[in-house]
Amino acid sequence: MNPKTNTRFLPKGLHIIYEDRDLLVVDKPAGLLTIATESEKSKTAYASLMDYVKKGSERSKHRIFIVHRLDRDTSGILVFAKTETAKQTLQDNWDKTKKTYVAVTHGHWKEKQGTIKSYLTESKAHRVYSVDDPKEGKYSETKYKVLKESNLYSLLEIDLITGRKNQIRVHFADKGYPIVGDTKYGNQTRSYPRMALHSLSITLTHPFQKKSFSFTTNIPNFMTGLVGGYEMERIQNAT
Repeated sequence: MNPKTNTRFLPKGLHIIYEDRDLLVVDKPAGLLTIATESEKSKTAYASLMDYVKKGSERSKHRIFIVHRLDRDTSGILVFAKTETAKQTLQDNWDKTKKTYVAVTHGHWKEKQGTIKSYLTESKAHRVYSVDDPKEGKYSETKYKVLKESNLYSLLEIDLITGRKNQIRVHFADKGYPIVGDTKYGNQTRSYPRMALHSLSITLTHPFQKKSFSFTTNIPNFMTGLVGGYEMERIQNAT
């Protein structure tokens, strides 16, 4: 069901796609953290949605639980659980959950579809990078397909096989096609209004109904605009 939501507790750009007693699925805007960091405690999707389920009452026993995360600059589908049991069930089956992203990269890919594999590790400066030795990093796999190209950019559909920190960003930079607007891994020479990476859809097994639920969003206009427009077939969200 999709109840009437009280948007008073939600930051601008954060939209609820689906909600029931176990799940809370949202479309997160670029620029909003999933959870708190040392430098930012309150302006997060988690804090805002916690306020939403409590409806402003500190004594409320309602709460949400983090299932997965998106980078601050990545927009799109983000799933929270409303009970600890639902959270554990979703996380236990997360490797079976289908996660589709879209991105716009610089340049034209030589291979229009393929799979990128590496072992990812993180430096003390919190920069993720690929290594060859499996003992030094976590196995990471990203499948991609080019959907459309313009003079300077390529729009890609991504099947995220593993979900490591900054995985898509690092893999695409490794190939020489960094994501537009990625100032961390892209070595940008010009500025963009946001990073062109979006969590497009998630298909999961409901933790209690045991049915397959699919959730999807539109590709942000900024991203389609870079390749002269693109219309993707919509999936019907769970209702």
